Amino acid sequence: QVQLVESGGGLVQPGGSLRLSCAASGFTFSSSAMSWYRQVPGKERELVATITSNGASTGYADSVKGRFTISRDNAKNTLYLQMNSLKPEDTAKYYCNKLYRPGAWGQGTQVTVSS
Repeated sequence: QVQLVESGGGLVQPGGSLRLSCAASGFTFSSSAMSWYRQVPGKERELVATITSNGASTGYADSVKGRFTISRDNAKNTLYLQMNSLKPEDTAKYYCNKLYRPGAWGQGTQVTVSS
């Protein structure tokens, strides 16, 4: 079964950076388009970034374009999200999942941007 373990979150000041990781197992990671999502309590989960199976193409929500970079290492079955120039409104729990036919959600990793 799909297993996703997110890590790398934490408390960071506005303007700072974080790199999130997502360790994937239970499916053919190298054949799967992947995505990062984020969710704030009481709100819908938001799609943040997507990447094709070979990493050749990426997409971003307007709110993070130019600041976040999604990448992957298919040899390590790991998805990444480099987050720069963080803003307080980026505060959320971040999740990864398959873009198509998503599996069970992991526990997520909390990102808090605050001075």
